[in-house]
Amino acid sequence: MFFVWGKRQAKGALTFFIYLTAQALWVTGFIFEMLSKDIQTKILWDKLEWICTVIVLITIPVFIIQYTEYKLPSYKKIFAASFIIPLVFIALILTDPLHHLIYQNVRLLPPHPFSELTYDITPTVSVFAFYSFLVTLWSFSLLAIKIVRPHGFYRKQVWMIILGLAFPALGSGLAILNIQISTERDPAPLTFFIGSLLTAWGLFRYRTFDVAPVGRDRVFEAIVDPVVILDKHNRVIDINTSMLALLDKSSKEVIGETAADVFTDSPIPIKMYVNVSYARAETSFKIGNKEIFYEMTVWPIHDTNSKMIGRIYICHDITAMKELEGALRKLNSELESRVHARTRELAEAYEVTLEGLARALELRDKETEGHSRRVTEMALKIAQKVGVNKQELEDIRRGSILHDIGKISIPDEILHKAGKLTPEERLIIEQHPETAYKLLSKIPFLSKAIEIPYCHHEKWDGTGYPRKLKGNDIPVSARIFAVADVWDALSFDRPYNKAWPREQIIEYFKEQTGKHFDPYILKTFLAMVEKGEI
Repeated sequence: MFFVWGKRQAKGALTFFIYLTAQALWVTGFIFEMLSKDIQTKILWDKLEWICTVIVLITIPVFIIQYTEYKLPSYKKIFAASFIIPLVFIALILTDPLHHLIYQNVRLLPPHPFSELTYDITPTVSVFAFYSFLVTLWSFSLLAIKIVRPHGFYRKQVWMIILGLAFPALGSGLAILNIQISTERDPAPLTFFIGSLLTAWGLFRYRTFDVAPVGRDRVFEAIVDPVVILDKHNRVIDINTSMLALLDKSSKEVIGETAADVFTDSPIPIKMYVNVSYARAETSFKIGNKEIFYEMTVWPIHDTNSKMIGRIYICHDITAMKELEGALRKLNSELESRVHARTRELAEAYEVTLEGLARALELRDKETEGHSRRVTEMALKIAQKVGVNKQELEDIRRGSILHDIGKISIPDEILHKAGKLTPEERLIIEQHPETAYKLLSKIPFLSKAIEIPYCHHEKWDGTGYPRKLKGNDIPVSARIFAVADVWDALSFDRPYNKAWPREQIIEYFKEQTGKHFDPYILKTFLAMVEKGEI
């Protein structure tokens, strides 16, 4: 109980604490009932046991709903209604001397070693027992659904919860049916003990309130992109709030309806892709005077037998990306039209553009201000040292300026996050070289410079990203820039990391020879550091 109380902020923990408290009070009442001598005192303690049983009955479905995050329609009304029968039964228990609907033919069995209270099971008790059975069965059915979780750890959690709750329920049922499994009339103490052992084992072995699964429904609703799921008959079986907002409809209007009916007037062509397993398509539409672009991806959903049972449609807003691509294409076209007449002006305009893009990135990410300028200068020094020719130096300069252009697609809450990134956030971060490639690959004068934005996160041993290139497969410019980039990143404070001492950085670089960095380039660089050229 104390352990559960310490975890009371966890999902369902407070309700489970009330459940355990009611069990403890029931056992206390049972002990005092057995120790009492006269029949009236035993009835008094028996009433306490009944009240505790009712509390247990109330807490079981509440806990299971909280743990499974089951969506209960009109939950407030149903929750209030669920108290009616238990409260009426408690009232009948407390007022039994007036009507005797609970206690009839009350008597004491011969002591062995304690005299035991017994009485006939009345129709009222039978009705309440049947109600209790239905509530418990429904509650356990919710848990049983969760046994099919894809992660074995959570399945074991659910099994321990089911067993821990089932034994006390079984004991109460046996008592009402007057079935004895020991010399005592009431087997509940034994079943409560077994249930408590199983519960304790589940709490400590499977950390029930420490490692609780996030409900898939909650994750589904948290997805910012519009998402809809169709079954194999192309009926809508689930849809998130983003898609509903795009359709300007409620879930009641679309759940169970066919895609052809729901998406008749939709700007996203889902109804055109209901007979395919995989697809990727782009579409655009206008809202007011603004053109909106979406990329739709279709994926199949399979059951445990690998049979397709539906499809999921994910629509990603790529308007910002399209606007940026359009702006870059427009700029490129305008500059190319003047290339023969004003070569010098064109070159200057390109340089201003590059510096502006780099400056825009730095303004977005204040913590890395000055980073592009520093790494550009350092990369050029290293390149000159290893014998790169003049034209390649210019490509390295341009690529260095734009090395983080792909981060323009990373949300601010991830880009500026001070703590450790989650695996999902890390995956988003690692997509920025691909974004850079999409943005810059259409610009001819950056055809070589793009090697740095696209490949500067590759590692010599092949463990980098995005393409896991290895050794000499990595462009020389990217290998040179990787050294400069990491050196600068470790030398200055970042939101997620304080600057390292110079000696510590040097030791780290030595450790990364042949792992992260090209051995020859790193050897040249460390020689420059030793001479004070860096």
